[in-house]
Parts: sequence; structure tokens; C-alpha cells
Amino acid sequence: MTTPNILLNVNGIEVIYNHVILVLKGVSLQVPQGKVVALLGGNGAGKTTTLRAVSNLLRGERGEVTKGSIELRGERIEALTTAEMVNRGVVQVMEGRHCFAHLTIEDNLMTGAYTRKDGKAAVAATLDKVYNYFPRLKTRRTSQAAYTSGGEQQMCAIGRALMANPNMVLLDEPSMGLAPQIVEEVFEIVKDLNTREGVTFLLAEQNTNVALRYADHGYILESGRIVMEGEARSLRENEDVKEFYLGTGGAGAGAERKSFKDVKSYKRRKRWLS
Repeated sequence: MTTPNILLNVNGIEVIYNHVILVLKGVSLQVPQGKVVALLGGNGAGKTTTLRAVSNLLRGERGEVTKGSIELRGERIEALTTAEMVNRGVVQVMEGRHCFAHLTIEDNLMTGAYTRKDGKAAVAATLDKVYNYFPRLKTRRTSQAAYTSGGEQQMCAIGRALMANPNMVLLDEPSMGLAPQIVEEVFEIVKDLNTREGVTFLLAEQNTNVALRYADHGYILESGRIVMEGEARSLRENEDVKEFYLGTGGAGAGAERKSFKDVKSYKRRKRWLS
């Protein structure tokens, strides 16, 4: 990406868990201010680890960045705590939603405003804004999170992040476990937040098809390395991406989806791995 207004710059990072397990191998990416950038790839590709490296949640998993650099607005951030990252406007929505089960939806949302110092009126205005984007949460605001649907919990988790008034949201697998209709609804809200509020998103997603329809730019991770990157539209039209990630076989919309056994053999001849 050649955009000069870069909010996040990840430059050649390596991440090791437990001092021995190398998970990321020279990952570099950029996130411009006000854009939606997708990290794509299968389970175990390194997407979540990349997000945790940015938000500094690796230490809780016995992980560390051992090479490279991560810059937010030109400032090195590897040594900052997660709380300091939140104060700088970077908030992560964890994979699997992680709502406080026995708190109400509204109490869950209010926990996201814990670090705010701009007064009750500003927090109340943000809560109204969250309810405007997620009207279902307003309807369920007095319900315990444990008794709401998976889609409602995902919306609650995103809404809680928004209560911190962030500049950038790190969104980990937002489609996981959700019905296709709810996935579309969540991504529509993400795009709306990006367009109307200027919130920058770096999202990790296995559902390449839906992610590339809503993102501006994408990076494809495999085995801890970036194997391809580009504008979302060009990635959607790329024959390799169609074949290995969109299930269209690279031969047009009528092609049959390959079986897992077939895909394993095809992986041996991926052009970017040869």
C-alpha cells in the first residue's frame, strides 16, 4: 500500500511462543487511517497471533515479538501494555465474543467505557450511538448476556469496543459460529462504522469471500507468512485466491467446490509457494 496516512505499520515481525515455537515469520503489513484491512487465511495461519502482537496480548499466552517492529502513528509500541494501547485508541475484539455472561448487555457495554475520562455525558452519547448501530442490543439491554444469541453477543463485543471511543478496532474472526445472515449484518455494521465514523478496522477472518467484499485491502497468511496482498477487488479476481480460498476453482462461477483431499494436493503447486 502506498497511502501516506499509515496508522499501523507492522514491519517484518517474528513471534515465538514459549521461547521455542516460531509462529510468525517476517510478517509485514500496513493499515491506513480510515480503512478496513483484512487478514485472511485458514486456521493456524497466524492471524490471531498478528492481532495479539499489535494489541500486546501476547504476554498472557507466553508469546513475544522477537524481531521486527510495530509502529502506531510512527511510534514503536512493542513495549506498551494493552491498557496503554487502549489509551492510544486501539481496542481488540477477541475471537469467540467473550461477553461477561452474568452481566446485562448494557452493563457489558459500559465496561468498555471504563478508561474514558471525558465525562458521563460523552459516554452516554457513545452508548446512544452504539444502540443506533445495534438496535437489537437496545431491545435486549436488560437481558443477561448468557441468554442472548451468538449474533447478539458478537454485536455486544463490538459495541463494547466502540464504547472506548477507539481509532482502530482489531476484530478477530467476527463470523465464527454465526449464521450467514447474521454475518452479513455484522459486516454491514463494520462497513457503516468505517464509513460514517471513520473507525479503522484490522480484521482476521477465515471467511475470505465475505471479508473481501467489505475490506479495502487484504493480506493472505499461510504458516506464519504473508503469501499475497493487494486491494480487495484485485484479490477477489485473482485466480489463485479463487482456487484456494473462494472455492470457485479459478474457473468461473460455475466451477464445483474442491474437496479437502483435492485442495491438499493442489497446495503443492501453488504458484506463490513454488
